[in-house]
Amino acid sequence: MMSEKLGIVVREALGALGIEASEVVIERPADIAHGDYSTNAALAYAKVAGVSPRELAGKLVEKILETPSEEVKEIEIAGPGFINFRLTDEIIRKENSKEEISLKTSYSGKNILVEHSSPNLFKPFHIGHLMNNIVGEFTARAMQVGGAQVTTVAFPSDISLGIAKAIYVLQKDGGTSQQMFNDTIASGSFEDKTKVVNYLGECYTRGVTLAKENPEFESEIKEIAKNLYNEIESGELHNSVGYELWRKVQLINTEYFDTVLESIGSKLGKVIFESEVAKNGKEIVLENTPNVFTQSEGAYVYVPSEERKDLNTLVFVNSDGHPTYEAKDLGLIEKKFREYGEIDYSLFITDNEQTHHFKVVLDAAGKISEEWKSRADRSIHIPHGRMLFKGQKMSSRLGGVPLALDVIGVVEEEVRERAGEKIAHLSDEEKKKLEREIALSALRIAVLRSKPGMNINFDPESSLSFEGDSGPYLLYTHARCSSLIEKGRKRGYNAKFKDVPVTLLERELAHFEIVLADAVENIAPQKLVTYLFEVAQLFNSFYAENHILGEDKETSEHYLAIVKRLKEVLSQGLWVLGISAPDKM
Repeated sequence: MMSEKLGIVVREALGALGIEASEVVIERPADIAHGDYSTNAALAYAKVAGVSPRELAGKLVEKILETPSEEVKEIEIAGPGFINFRLTDEIIRKENSKEEISLKTSYSGKNILVEHSSPNLFKPFHIGHLMNNIVGEFTARAMQVGGAQVTTVAFPSDISLGIAKAIYVLQKDGGTSQQMFNDTIASGSFEDKTKVVNYLGECYTRGVTLAKENPEFESEIKEIAKNLYNEIESGELHNSVGYELWRKVQLINTEYFDTVLESIGSKLGKVIFESEVAKNGKEIVLENTPNVFTQSEGAYVYVPSEERKDLNTLVFVNSDGHPTYEAKDLGLIEKKFREYGEIDYSLFITDNEQTHHFKVVLDAAGKISEEWKSRADRSIHIPHGRMLFKGQKMSSRLGGVPLALDVIGVVEEEVRERAGEKIAHLSDEEKKKLEREIALSALRIAVLRSKPGMNINFDPESSLSFEGDSGPYLLYTHARCSSLIEKGRKRGYNAKFKDVPVTLLERELAHFEIVLADAVENIAPQKLVTYLFEVAQLFNSFYAENHILGEDKETSEHYLAIVKRLKEVLSQGLWVLGISAPDKM
């Protein structure tokens, strides 16, 4: 990348002045009018040099200019000592003529696990799962573009006291639930699976309410939980009614989630159930008591050291002898690093309300041994926030914790109302596909335009606009590029850069790799989203001011080369964000 080359040039100039530079930052200026790239090296090393930042900047510029450069057209000193570089038109064209992205990040060549979109038994795919998928899909794709070998993993919650309560209700419902399961497994249809999963969600809610209002049922529910844990851990019994129901639920729920994720352009990844790691997680806790964990009133707890004022004591094995979520997470960490090769990083995406939970788990893990300390250091929690809804229509339609497909359905309805004649020329099948793509682009951009972990308020008025900073706006710009390229092809015009002064749009497009590398390196989708809005707005101004397909072939072919480059940037950038970019709208 050009930023790397400039970094070497500045580092060599510092070296020529007797300054050993451990790091040189090259970045885009906030205002492109100040140049294509900028460095604060003079400010960073002025104290070492014993001069003012601006004086050091002057000396650096002198050293850099001693060696003629085909890349740099102008260098200027700005403010207290920033050095701004403006590239030559030839280099801008060369950057925009690249056919492939080749990023070098700290993740390049690494083996990375990304855990996201983990379903819960007895719960349909709700808005929290959708938020998780949006952030998780970006993270997985960003690591891939950043040069990593990526494996996606899902960690479904399938064994707990809450699930035992739901099983209790299923057993009480008896033949009705059994027949429904058998019919669904036989038919294999998504509609039947959806009905079952919605019913399972009701069973979970009923079970929690029943246990709360009728304490006398507690012993029966605990017996179900005990039998489930025993049968799962033993790997031998598997003959209770509760276990048979649990297995059917696990199968139907997983297939349902797989289909839902496929319908939104994602996939479930490798599945590790909580039940697979529960036994091992419990053993890890028991084996490391009392050196890490403490036995207290029949339970096993982790008490953080006094200097960790930000952490609270948590239970890892409860008084019934069952592992809690904390112990299961230890089992998951052990399984990940044992079975998935030499793992460099394990990234996992969950609701931001679980941040404290993971701080405690990783703190405890780091106390077990040096190997466990290394595993904890390589395990990185990426939070996602909550999605709220602005506007009476969405709020009244969706209610409390809305299902993801209901949210997408309501947004698709809004798309149909707003798109109107814009997509009237398409076939019914094309309209349906496009409505889904537009709806998903609106939701994904609404989430990813903010730093991961932030709550967002989805506003259909702004999020579905074809003229503002929104997903549909980016899709429409991409489709306009595709249309122009196709019309140019029919006229016999070939997209080809000419030897003419570059435009502001071309300069911004040449920055795509450094922006993408920054978004990947810092797991910062908002930086990529902002950049895509910037180039789309520049293009639409450019489109309004210039006749792209005019009578002058040379000029039109140069304009088409710009359009082609923009289409590539939008397509690649949107893909990293988890968004499919249609060619027609």
